[in-house]
Amino acid sequence: MEAEKSMPPTTTAQEDITKAGQRRINLIWEFTQGAIGVLITGAIIYMAASGKNSKTLEDAFIMIITMYFVRTNHQLIGGIGQKPINQQR
Repeated sequence: MEAEKSMPPTTTAQEDITKAGQRRINLIWEFTQGAIGVLITGAIIYMAASGKNSKTLEDAFIMIITMYFVRTNHQLIGGIGQKPINQQR
């Protein structure tokens, strides 16, 4: 039984380290944004349930949630380095 052969790598060890670091930062950033989104949504729900109004909190909620969804684009690759040809602008 012959083992499947892998293609040779097309990146350097430094590029692999850089991309691994970018993925780690992206995970931290995504978790942070998700936590902020959940907290602000919880605050809005709490304020509505308790019958209190806060224009500042409502404005913050709209801005945070809107920016979160506007910014979310999982098709594009961020960070430094060369991008796929179909993504270059």
